[in-house]
Amino acid sequence: MKRLFYFILLFVGVATVHSCKDLMDEDGNPLLDINTNTGLNGPRALYREITDSDTLATYYYNGLQLSRVVMDSADSAANIAWSGDKISRVDFRGFLDLDGNGEIDKDSISYTQQFTYGSTGRLEIISENRSFYKRTITPPATTPGPQILYKKSKALYNLKYSAATGKLDSIIMKNGPDAPGTSFTDYSKTKYEYSGDNVSKVTKLFGTMSGSVFGTVTERWSYDYGNYDAQISPFTLLPNAYKISRLLSVENKFHDMNNFWIMSPNSPKRVSATDLTTPIPNPLIRSTDYAYDPQTYMIRGYSINYIYKPL
Repeated sequence: MKRLFYFILLFVGVATVHSCKDLMDEDGNPLLDINTNTGLNGPRALYREITDSDTLATYYYNGLQLSRVVMDSADSAANIAWSGDKISRVDFRGFLDLDGNGEIDKDSISYTQQFTYGSTGRLEIISENRSFYKRTITPPATTPGPQILYKKSKALYNLKYSAATGKLDSIIMKNGPDAPGTSFTDYSKTKYEYSGDNVSKVTKLFGTMSGSVFGTVTERWSYDYGNYDAQISPFTLLPNAYKISRLLSVENKFHDMNNFWIMSPNSPKRVSATDLTTPIPNPLIRSTDYAYDPQTYMIRGYSINYIYKPL
């Protein structure tokens, strides 16, 4: 009996150590808003996005500037370079869900995005070079070998803004193989609509290109966002240029549906994705109830927890 008592004490002690460790960031600062009884008065930064079983993203900062985003469980990272007070470059290495099946691909990719700003200081052009790697099995081996480069692509994104509101109005993407003398072969056109400052609807068209000519639309999607709350979205703490980079990292219906709203100051309780090319559109709909901390920052929604740290 006495041995059992000591075992219980040991277990509680170990659990307490791990619990305290989980409540600290990498610098030993206390993390905030683990539950609704905690909060922060003063400057804060978004530190982590987690689910009950996975870490989706951890954000690292150099002073006040976002410097690195690590997608822990996927062994992926985006390094962010600045020129003055503007993001100039994003370098990503790792794994993404490119096919939209809800699972991270086993093959890896890397891409570099260069950012160009106009005379008004707004981001206007993003140029991207992307490399794709895959693991192959060469008999008599039975396990996959190292990641081998098998394809390279290039993309150019042109961002347009509303003259009346200054909000992001559209993004036109041109994409093709990254090889000498090759032209863009595909395009997408993304149109944003707003209700107040929040994104309410995004329409996305896909097609092929012939030279510099946009061809017939082959795919058309609509994303709708409604029932916005009046509280503070965690994504208001991230720079807009990085949020746009995140939007452009993957193009599939699930990624787009779950990410377009991050450009909004508030959070939608209902999101949907609709394939407009089908004779009878059947929208995919998700809804949630949010939880907030005492300073009205959102801390949980759509099964994702948002953790903050003091600046």
